[in-house]
Amino acid sequence: MDIKEIFKQLDLQDTDINGGTLAVFSPTDGARIGQVKIDSSAAIDSKIDQAQVAFKEWRNVPAPRRGELVRILGNILRDKKEALGSLVSLECGKIYQEGLGEVQEMIDICDFAVGQARQLYGLTIASERPSHKMREYWQPMGPIGVISAFNFPVAVWAWNTALAVVCGNSVLWKPSEKTPLTAIACQKIFAQAVAEFGDDAPEYLSQIIIGEREAGEQLVASTKVPVISATGSSAMGRLVGTQVAKRFGRSLLELGGNNAIIVAPTADLSIAFQGILFGAVGTCGQRCTSTRRIFVHADVYDQLVPKLKRAYAQVKIGDPLDESILVGPLVDKDAFNNMQAALVLAKKNGGDIIGGERVLEDKYPAGYYVQPAIVEMQGDVDNVREETFAPILYVFKYTDLEEAIHRQNDVPQGLSSAIFTRDVLEAEIFTSESGSDCGIANVNIGTSGAEIGGAFGGEKETGGGRESGSDAWKVYMRRMTSTLNYSKELPLAQGIKLDLSDFD
Repeated sequence: MDIKEIFKQLDLQDTDINGGTLAVFSPTDGARIGQVKIDSSAAIDSKIDQAQVAFKEWRNVPAPRRGELVRILGNILRDKKEALGSLVSLECGKIYQEGLGEVQEMIDICDFAVGQARQLYGLTIASERPSHKMREYWQPMGPIGVISAFNFPVAVWAWNTALAVVCGNSVLWKPSEKTPLTAIACQKIFAQAVAEFGDDAPEYLSQIIIGEREAGEQLVASTKVPVISATGSSAMGRLVGTQVAKRFGRSLLELGGNNAIIVAPTADLSIAFQGILFGAVGTCGQRCTSTRRIFVHADVYDQLVPKLKRAYAQVKIGDPLDESILVGPLVDKDAFNNMQAALVLAKKNGGDIIGGERVLEDKYPAGYYVQPAIVEMQGDVDNVREETFAPILYVFKYTDLEEAIHRQNDVPQGLSSAIFTRDVLEAEIFTSESGSDCGIANVNIGTSGAEIGGAFGGEKETGGGRESGSDAWKVYMRRMTSTLNYSKELPLAQGIKLDLSDFD
């Protein structure tokens, strides 16, 4: 599917993708594929006000009816899956199958949210006072601000929006300045869903804010936006979390990951190999859940690591829209420079490096394709604590599981982790209170990728936020406790007696 056909199927007109000042480049070849309009500060303020108006209408629509809008959205995404998946690949550089997979995540969260619309459960609580009932309700919060990163340009919006909308909120989405075209396409798809849904969906229920850092800062600072969901680096999260906390808002932070896999002596090395390979090189190492480090037991080190090296030398690198390709480009020159700086440091620290060099430069002089790198760390270096958003896999040897878990955890980030083992005791230790300290702890499956049904997120500098399944819907709602007295008396809590006879 060529770019014109992609734009046509997604109803992207020339006025949508051209005529502005924000240039959009494809990582595939560095070509400019759009030049979109940036929202002014006044326009952003206006959109925030419009989101408040939409929220006040939408919160009164019954939740199951709100779920119907999300059901329609999911069905339109099914129809647009190939075109939107292609645009994801074109704009952020991930391979076509991963682009399709990202749109499938959007469809899956829509399905999940439709069911959730009938399960916004509170509690009935036993009161200590006679003839009293206590109940806990969950109410909509207001406009939800979503800030997403380039590497998942559409799924993050869907994870937040599907749940936020069924919970009765409006949404303001500030996409990465590197991937605004996918955001514009999603907004058109949402508008199509609203048109099919009917008149009880207000205008401005979902809006996008196009801009660079200043646009995000304005959204984050607004007291009219009670919840900010931000996905990006830990450095960005520190700024967002601090600013939102200053105004007593609520933040959902999905930040960096420095994810590790432990390969135990009993591991099935065939599936460990597969999990490590895709986890490390998928999306050219630009997933927050990408595998960055592996700790391999000394008994199986010489079986697994040489096989990984051979695979790295054979991996197919190139145009992400070519379905035979496994590794597409880095997003831009800065990402390439950061990768090279990390490899220079690794070599200085005694690392034995294979790969990491730029490739296909003759064919794509403005595209930054790289050979994925394996770095065997030697000597006193027992860990790597910095995350580099690139396909670098650091390899360490271990002999004691407790030591390996400690080294895995001994980083600032705490997103995803995994162990490959056939020993049930090792699996149970890894997922126990003394095991992995990450938000995701897998057994016999890699660090990369997650299912919609489970809450997604991590601890420490990963931010503590949770999106998608489980009870993640609660972040988009406020909790209300209500006590109802159906007697003709007014007993006080804790048995307090109050003589009011002097006031007769």
